[in-house]
Amino acid sequence: MDGNGRWAQQRRLPRTVGHRAGVKSVRAVVEESVRQGIEALTLFAFSSENWRRPQAEIRLLMELFLQTLRSDVRQLHENGVRLRVLGDRSAFPDVLQRRIAEAEDLTANNETLQLQIAANYGGRWDITQAARRLAADCVAGCLDPNAIDENAVRARLTGADLPEPDLFVRTGGEKRLSNFLLWQSAYAELYFTHLFWPDFDEDAYRLALADFASRQRRFGLTGDQISTLAGCVGG
Repeated sequence: MDGNGRWAQQRRLPRTVGHRAGVKSVRAVVEESVRQGIEALTLFAFSSENWRRPQAEIRLLMELFLQTLRSDVRQLHENGVRLRVLGDRSAFPDVLQRRIAEAEDLTANNETLQLQIAANYGGRWDITQAARRLAADCVAGCLDPNAIDENAVRARLTGADLPEPDLFVRTGGEKRLSNFLLWQSAYAELYFTHLFWPDFDEDAYRLALADFASRQRRFGLTGDQISTLAGCVGG
């Protein structure tokens, strides 16, 4: 979700106004995901690199996160949305950590949409903590080092119980992964838009989904092989 600050600057407004405007797009995308029957949605809200930003902006983002949890979690729960936060939450204020835990507990049994918010998250951090878990299991004798394979690594990543992403959307005109779900997005389809996040509404989201639906996903196979497999399934 990129471009909040630039959206505000274009309007000669403080960057903080852009972050507040971006919350509306979060709600729009979540609601559209429910309507579309999407199984899982992960929103990259705050990266492990974002701590380098001005302290005033970081404080605003923490306050905005807290306010949104207070105001929106009940509605998420009523609509069957399960909320989880990915990342190292230990750096957050205690009150925010408590609100996150309460929201996760309240929505834990919901199944309509699995909503993950990546906060103080980084793909390299995720892979590193998975490596630590592998090492600890080996030292404890629970895992044979020779048995470590891709499945063993994936099982120790955050959100490992959910399917890997099918579609990766990047707003704001940037064309890079920016350390987001690096392992999990190996075969995700990439979609880049120049729209700033506050302008990414239901219509823009539907365009991204339609573009995804028009693509042929080959996973290392040829197009002819995919067509043949599709014909076999259809028959």
